[in-house]
Amino acid sequence: MLQTLLAEGRPLLADGATGTNLFAMGLTSGDSPELWNAVHPDRTQALHRAFVDAGSDIILTNSFGANRRRLMLHGLEARTRELNRLAAQNARKVADSAGRPVVVAGSVGPTGDLIAPLGPLSEDEAVEVFIEQIEGLREGGAEVAWIETMSAAEEIRAAAKAAAKCGMPYTITASFDTAGRTMMGVAPAAFGALVEAFDPAPIAYGANCGVGASDLLAAILAMSEVRLDAPLIAKANAGVPQWHGAVIHYSGTPELMATYAGLAVDCGARIIGGCCGNSPAHVAAMRRGLDAHKPSARPDVEAIVAALGALVAPPAAEATVRTRRRERA
Repeated sequence: MLQTLLAEGRPLLADGATGTNLFAMGLTSGDSPELWNAVHPDRTQALHRAFVDAGSDIILTNSFGANRRRLMLHGLEARTRELNRLAAQNARKVADSAGRPVVVAGSVGPTGDLIAPLGPLSEDEAVEVFIEQIEGLREGGAEVAWIETMSAAEEIRAAAKAAAKCGMPYTITASFDTAGRTMMGVAPAAFGALVEAFDPAPIAYGANCGVGASDLLAAILAMSEVRLDAPLIAKANAGVPQWHGAVIHYSGTPELMATYAGLAVDCGARIIGGCCGNSPAHVAAMRRGLDAHKPSARPDVEAIVAALGALVAPPAAEATVRTRRRERA
């Protein structure tokens, strides 16, 4: 269904945050959000329904950390396939009652382990971890594997291989939060080049999470320089995360996210949504922003900063210096 909706040509709206909204619904620190698919399916479905009511075309399953390696932290690894199946079933129930096409995307996050030689997990082992998760999501009715918040090239490749082995169409987004790169040093343009080599290709690719809406759109601009046939995804946090005591607060208002949604389209994104801190109210504002948007010229980083605020993690100054030295040479 995702390919069909993309073929209509209009920007598609994905949903907002899962974790931060579940905390507001009673999830406590240290608990597994994915276990709520079994013990609180009503609350999980209520969150999906709120995003559909806000205008989302795509809802992500509550399965971001539902791979075997992450579930081991909660003693739930034996329930990996079950919890992913339930996550997809909860989202499927809401999507099927929406009265309009709504895509159920199976959220697939990182394993939490470093890939060899830096860590204990080989790339082949990572493929098997992701296969187990994606198979559960497919059994529950997910239509696409939504691989997100990735950082390492090896893990990105492993997740894409797993989706292909499962026969699932897939999307991939990375999080660019360290001097304009992922935590493992992948730059946006390099990410685009990496994904370009995958066979089969993703339905869409892009950026999610990170450190703020301005930084995410700067990454989208850089990715658009290595433009694939696949559409771009922009799924930004609600502004900048800030600690208020022991609680993280996100600075972005619904009005800011409405502005972000229009800018994301002008940057080249075809799928726009929210990540951490985005409530159904933020998503409803993005819906209004997309519906009212009039296409404009592609913005530069300065225009993005003027509209959304300063970059939190701009490219490192020393990298700029080295580039200038090479140019002078």
